[in-house]
Amino acid sequence: MTGSKLKEGQSGLPTPKSTHSYWHQDPSAILLGHRTTEQLPPTTDVVVVGSGITGAFAARELVKGGKSVLLLEAREACWGATGRNGGHCQPSVYSAKPNIARFEQGTYSFIRDFVAQNKIPCDWHTVGGVHGIFDEDVLGVVEKLMERLKKNHPDLAEKAILVKDEEGLKTLRVPQAYAAVYQPNAAKLWPYKLVAWILEDLLTEHPDAFNLQTNTPVEHLQHSEDRWIVHTSRGQVAATDVLVASNGYTSYLLPKMTGIITPIRAQIVGLTPPTGDVPLEHTHVWAKGRNEDYLIQRDDDRVLILGGERFAATGAEVGVWDDGGVNEDVGRRLRSELGRRVKLRAPGHGERDTLDAQYEWTGIMGYSNDGYPWVGRVPVRLGGVGDGHLWISAGYNGHGMPSAARCGVGVAEMILGRDMSFDMPAEYEASDERVGRVEELNGCGVAFVDELRALLDD
Repeated sequence: MTGSKLKEGQSGLPTPKSTHSYWHQDPSAILLGHRTTEQLPPTTDVVVVGSGITGAFAARELVKGGKSVLLLEAREACWGATGRNGGHCQPSVYSAKPNIARFEQGTYSFIRDFVAQNKIPCDWHTVGGVHGIFDEDVLGVVEKLMERLKKNHPDLAEKAILVKDEEGLKTLRVPQAYAAVYQPNAAKLWPYKLVAWILEDLLTEHPDAFNLQTNTPVEHLQHSEDRWIVHTSRGQVAATDVLVASNGYTSYLLPKMTGIITPIRAQIVGLTPPTGDVPLEHTHVWAKGRNEDYLIQRDDDRVLILGGERFAATGAEVGVWDDGGVNEDVGRRLRSELGRRVKLRAPGHGERDTLDAQYEWTGIMGYSNDGYPWVGRVPVRLGGVGDGHLWISAGYNGHGMPSAARCGVGVAEMILGRDMSFDMPAEYEASDERVGRVEELNGCGVAFVDELRALLDD
């Protein structure tokens, strides 16, 4: 791809300079600028492209399975979407197909237990999540979905509680909402620190099998006989298998996935809470029209991390792969939206119209045109080859934290030739048949209420 003109809708490489994420304020001294070897190794078993949560968990599983792994990152480790998200891990319940909701619930439990067992200092706190409902038509659809869960999927129904009474909404800090769904399985965390721990552990425990090379963009993938030649800005590497775990940037290396996984820029602010605020007990998400917003409050500095409002931008940031700047219109909306949705101050005290932002940054999400991640062998129609040694796990639609970790583990198990240790949703399978279903689709997401209505029609 070096020197080639990008197709419309195709991603470029990550920009050398990016906005400063809240989560990068104290980067790992071990990982910053890390290159395990001065030169790239000439060969390796597996090259993993991308060092976010997918790449980290995949690399860990591959090394445990006896493979040598070269992890290549265009910038610093975990400098893409995982290091730029909103700090949530909240699986879907009522707003997803039951099999996908169960997969996300399982991934949530997997990460929670992984953090606890390894005592990872990533500020994981299970706090429960509040889904404020501010549109009557959304409430009507949610009520029907909740009734169907109770009737057909009681194991999921107990993980989502619909609250409509005035006192209950006040307690959940959304007194202006028509209703709210409370989900006990919701956590906030410092996502960069989770990934940094995994990468540091691999470097320490497996120095002969794991090689991390930061600031090494992958520019092109070439198939030659029974090997893949990975072309980087610093030279070439031959590998038996290559895993593309670059999410929003996927179409740069796999141009035939242009329009199937589209880069979309998200924007997040770190807001100063108003004077006299009462710390939030839960995380919050809400939808209004086509915008979907998400909020946590940090425990130490009490900064409010709020993301969303991208439809304030012309084009809704679709096709934007440059996280080196922010959109001023989106920023203004983020500063003024919170007081209308969540009660930050004690009862009887009004909310401020706008809040000051200590931090403001952007990150690139990967949206698939059918709404599901792509996990597995890259289909021949999208750039794979007959031997199947090119792999993908990408396209999380802005909802990667409750799915990407086990997608990474799952694709690693495929590379290792193992039976899957858990059920991967059939909707996630990367296949030529799926290509045929989606290649005529157009668009990246619809209004939240239309997503819910689609579930009722399934």
